[in-house]
Amino acid sequence: MLKGKTVVLGVTGSIAAYKMANLASMLGKLHAQVQVLMTKNAANFIHPITFETLTGNKCLMDTFDRNFQYNVEHVALAKKADLVLVAPATANVIGKLANGIADDMLTTTVMACTCKKLISPAMNTNMFENPIVQDNLSKLKKFGYTIIEPEVGLLACKDVGAGKLPSEEVLLQYILRELRFEKDYVGKKILVTAGATMEAIDPVRFISNHSSGKMGYAIANAAMQRGAEVTLVTGKTALAPPPFVKLINVTSAADMFDAVTGIAGEQDIIIKAAAVADYTPAHVAGEKVKKSDDELNIPLVRTKDILKYLGEHKKEGQLLCGFSMETENLIENSRKKLEKKNLDMVVANNVKVAGAGFGVDTNVVTFIKKDGEKELPKMTKDEVAAAILDELKQYLP
Repeated sequence: MLKGKTVVLGVTGSIAAYKMANLASMLGKLHAQVQVLMTKNAANFIHPITFETLTGNKCLMDTFDRNFQYNVEHVALAKKADLVLVAPATANVIGKLANGIADDMLTTTVMACTCKKLISPAMNTNMFENPIVQDNLSKLKKFGYTIIEPEVGLLACKDVGAGKLPSEEVLLQYILRELRFEKDYVGKKILVTAGATMEAIDPVRFISNHSSGKMGYAIANAAMQRGAEVTLVTGKTALAPPPFVKLINVTSAADMFDAVTGIAGEQDIIIKAAAVADYTPAHVAGEKVKKSDDELNIPLVRTKDILKYLGEHKKEGQLLCGFSMETENLIENSRKKLEKKNLDMVVANNVKVAGAGFGVDTNVVTFIKKDGEKELPKMTKDEVAAAILDELKQYLP
């Protein structure tokens, strides 16, 4: 995922430095080259050998260390870096970087870097809220640094407040947003629907389906990482929401219809990956139906067809992509859907194929377009998401 990318981690003297070992390991598993820089104070909290073991690279601390090949080390590393993350970033190092003080290996290297630079403060709440620290963070923002806001929680000093270093998973998401993909969707607004809708029969029972939301969430995440402004309208799932995405939670098909159609006109691309219930109980839809407590056969009416509405009201230049879940006549039925609903592409999925369908992490799909079909081999849903965005990019104005 990050093969060929070099990530520089700057670790400073904070108790939260221990989290960076796990982050270095996570980056290595994604095939990134990881180079760790430490301040001397950081070595009081975690040993350099830990990082050297995890990354396979010498952990640099001393600007004048002679134990390396002949070059100006901080300049050579700065040229190679694709991204720098200083975490945990103490008030001391934040102050140095904001005011041009370069007196150790970490600060000299960061200042020599021209790549994207992230700063993740971690300190006592009173220190973090100190106007001087806040002013220094404002300076760094002005100079193009991205500040990762600390979390609120129980700190090492036993105070509760802002200043806690975010989890390794959160820090990794910031790195992936910058490095995983080229930013070929910058300036584009993408609406994605995901998950299953639920149609209430009564306060206890409901009609739904087996959709896990994994495919839609993967699309939303990939679109965000490619620079798009993403809105995710989601039914019920057990998934953590993708970061840096506007999330709209809905329950019923009517809720999803209202949420999608309310903002559809603002979108450049709409990808409907949600498995919307085709029917809702008649009494829920507003039709009067006599129903006894022991009744098992509930009268049903069709829910509103979101894709059909979007196709009928598609603005000029807008792209619409739908999904088709078929058990037979996959290509024929999907092409009928493409034409009937005025779509630009249908992602057809035969749920009878091993490794495809609901609840699994892989998919086997065929892209149906006006000018032909394109069958993909079995892929992870992350890979399918990237392929969908690659295909749609060809039709962007």
